[in-house]
Amino acid sequence: MASHTAQTPATRKAASAQQATLEELVGIGARHASEGLMDTVKRMVAVLLDLTAAGPDPQQAVRRIRSGNLLNDNAYAFVHIAATGIELALRKEVALLAPTLAPAAAPAPLALSLVPMEVMDMQLAFAAISRPFDIQHSERLASLGVRLGVLLGRELVRASHNPFRPEVFLRALQEAWCEFEPDEQSHELVLPLLRTGIVFDLGPMLDALGERLKPARSRGQDERFAKTDGSAAAKAARARRDAAVSQQLRELFGAAGAAAGAQSAVPEIPNLPQGSGGWRPSTAAGFAPAGMGGAAPAATVPQPAPGQAAPHGVVMAPSHAGAGVQAQVATVAALPAPLIDMLERLAASVPAAGQPAGPLPAQGEAVPHGVFYLPRLKQSMPQGSLSRGDETTLDLLSRIFETVLLDESIPRETRELIAFLQVPVLKAALQDRSFFFEETHPARRMLDLLSSAGWEQAGSPDDPVYRAMRRGVDKVRAGTQPDDFAAAVADLEASIAEREHAQQAAIAGPIAQATRQEKQLAATRSAKKAVSLRLAGEQVVAMVGTFLEQRWMPVLVLAYTIEDSKPGAVDNATRAMDDLIWSVKPKATQEQRKALIARLPALLTTLNKWLDAIKWQDAERLQFFAELAECHASIVRAPIELSPERQLELAVEAAQQDAMRRIAQEQAAAAEEDALDEPAAASLATLARGMRVEFTGASGVRKVKLAWVSPLRTLFIFSGAGRQEAFSLPAERLAEAFRTGSIRVLAAEGVVGRVLTEAAGEAAMNDSMVGQVG
Repeated sequence: MASHTAQTPATRKAASAQQATLEELVGIGARHASEGLMDTVKRMVAVLLDLTAAGPDPQQAVRRIRSGNLLNDNAYAFVHIAATGIELALRKEVALLAPTLAPAAAPAPLALSLVPMEVMDMQLAFAAISRPFDIQHSERLASLGVRLGVLLGRELVRASHNPFRPEVFLRALQEAWCEFEPDEQSHELVLPLLRTGIVFDLGPMLDALGERLKPARSRGQDERFAKTDGSAAAKAARARRDAAVSQQLRELFGAAGAAAGAQSAVPEIPNLPQGSGGWRPSTAAGFAPAGMGGAAPAATVPQPAPGQAAPHGVVMAPSHAGAGVQAQVATVAALPAPLIDMLERLAASVPAAGQPAGPLPAQGEAVPHGVFYLPRLKQSMPQGSLSRGDETTLDLLSRIFETVLLDESIPRETRELIAFLQVPVLKAALQDRSFFFEETHPARRMLDLLSSAGWEQAGSPDDPVYRAMRRGVDKVRAGTQPDDFAAAVADLEASIAEREHAQQAAIAGPIAQATRQEKQLAATRSAKKAVSLRLAGEQVVAMVGTFLEQRWMPVLVLAYTIEDSKPGAVDNATRAMDDLIWSVKPKATQEQRKALIARLPALLTTLNKWLDAIKWQDAERLQFFAELAECHASIVRAPIELSPERQLELAVEAAQQDAMRRIAQEQAAAAEEDALDEPAAASLATLARGMRVEFTGASGVRKVKLAWVSPLRTLFIFSGAGRQEAFSLPAERLAEAFRTGSIRVLAAEGVVGRVLTEAAGEAAMNDSMVGQVG
């Protein structure tokens, strides 16, 4: 009875993927063979027409000449026949390995039959013909067999079942010749031609097949793998995005200037969020909007009663200025003039708005009513009173200050300082629109510095950074020099640099200790991995295996530790380990034994130097070298009468062990790369020094700055705002925090860039929607 094997969709999908890969391998093999056939034909013709190798038989010479001329005149026909035959042979061989999707059929009855002597003779003949190819490409064939085994879920594919073994190609060439040559007596002429030097080189084809079966991540890479630099990738992506935003803003303002009022030429900035609330600097009651949905023309806005909140959108003058000054402000806003002129006239009418009436208030004092709220300025002006470029500038600056002044993560004292910069920054942006394109623009840089430095300032009047912030705002408000913003930025950056230096000095001790520990742990991990991979993939003499685990492991740890100061130490120690393993393997030929004798002095010298470095000087070391010498002597004295078949078997076995070790390294590296693709690991890889993060726990929310990242990214040190004590976390705990969502990375870019990016994205979306409607 036929037995049916149920297959799940996942099983069928995996089998289909394996089948597709095998089909691709057949294509690679057939293509490489087809590309080399024409050169093979030319070499075959040259040998056939060389009568010096024809021998004394005249009939044999005639057959060689006739076959050589036939092949020379009809080379393309033979190439076609041979290429087709090779592809069919490969498909037939691969079919024996490919998983079947059809239900298993009932086993056929066993049929016993004798193999004809001619078939046996041909098998023996091709075994002898193929042997030089097998020996020449033993390492490639062994590696390919192991990779095919990985593909099919087996340990390995044996040499006799490898679909791409040389015998398959040689048999296909012999069958193609028999089909091509009508004279049966000339069929035997092809067998002497199936040798290395005449048949196309199988090496490039085997290399291409092995490369295709490598893990996708390791193709075209070195055997050493490095962790993905997620922070660098994030920086590159951010740089590309910033460049796109900058270009979009350049086009925005360029179109505004060229159109000179053409409304369709400039994308509209979305309206600012409206609401019943608003930012209140300190206790200034005059800044609460009345919650009106729209803004009436400034000239008709009624004046509030004493103690009453100002109407929505009105620019408030100082409380001591009186109703007359407020009327002047409304009149200035109603005049159709460039915005920069309006601000100058407004500054002249209301001194506190454009120029300070006195020094900044002390920390904790109420901010005077002379500071106005920029996001409401546009609403107090009649529609159409601004040029398109001025309107866009005001919209963007209003959105920036709206974001900053409503950000509760920035201390109240810092927001009150920033509030005094609304008119100076607006003037600077109107005079130089590169404010929106260049992160280094002094006015833009000052806004970013105040919002970020204020986030972590200690909140004390004696804090040097806070004092520098106040000095900078005072200088800019005074407005006596054109480079006031640049001077203020330089002063503030110097104060921040001093604070950074002090913070780094405070954690210098933990950093040094953590660096040493990390380096030692990484060296130990790498040494264990190197030794375990070799012991797992090799049949090592027990004495040598014990030596590697107990005595050479410390040598490798030392080599990895000093690699930075002495480059090449790891390669030297690893090569000595590999040479030691090779030295105790059987040597089947006289050449191999001569190579062993020649390499032993250098090997023993290297081993002793490293063992001296780790101070292994007891009697056990003498015993090890005595046993090693005896092992080497037995290898050199062993009988050497080995058949060619046994020599090939030993060569293939050694190549398979090397391939299994190499592929195990690739799989381990691919597993590490896959682990880095986990969302938590990917988020962890983007962390960089200076970033601000937010931890959420049972005790509430804690905002800190990433002060240091270890070289191998296994330890992270954070410093808190307000002189909170620094603390460290290992990478494992941080990754777990990302998985649970208890950590959040705050925006890495400046507040100005963040707002401009959002605004540009919304403008692009509006353009897209308009285009679809059109």
